[in-house]
Amino acid sequence: MGWAARFLTALSFLAAGVLFAPDALRLGGSGDGAAAARLVHLLAFSTAWGASFWVAFIGGTIMFRNLPRHQFGSLQGKMFPAYFTLISACSAVSVAAFAYLHPWKTAATIEHYQLGFLLMALGCNLSNLLVITPMMVEMMMKRYKIEKDFGIGSEVGHSKNKEMTKRNPALAAMNRKFGIIHALSSLASLMSFGSLAMHSWYLSSKLDL
Repeated sequence: MGWAARFLTALSFLAAGVLFAPDALRLGGSGDGAAAARLVHLLAFSTAWGASFWVAFIGGTIMFRNLPRHQFGSLQGKMFPAYFTLISACSAVSVAAFAYLHPWKTAATIEHYQLGFLLMALGCNLSNLLVITPMMVEMMMKRYKIEKDFGIGSEVGHSKNKEMTKRNPALAAMNRKFGIIHALSSLASLMSFGSLAMHSWYLSSKLDL
């Protein structure tokens, strides 16, 4: 099934959901604009939250444990720009929809905090997309080039990199630089994930199941 077919299938199920819960469009009596904003916010937030959870705890771990290290890194180098573009776009949509539903001047303090969490997630994702990830991928490719000259990088899971750094100061220095950049990327991702987690708690308090 191609991308277009999957997208149309998802839209079909969304339309079917309206048939089973038509009152959701009139929830709160605030008009179609607010109902649409709530739907857009929920879809964008849940997409960002789900994608973050999958990449951080499931997909990345499975690939790391089953792919040769250089192949894993090259795949991550292609996947991360698309991943951060997706969750940055979803975070931006969530911010816009939430700000529309809760204008700053009339919003309660808790909504101010929630908007702050969403903005933090957006800022962290944009930092990863525009600054940190390009630096990390460039440094990773340089490091892989050196490793290939020494015949390492095809191992799965366990890395022989540390053994080689004992005999190659240039590789050791590159590892330190890569480690710093990778730590910044991980920190930004963690802060984004944590911010989205806080907002999920807020959303759950609004549900009336």
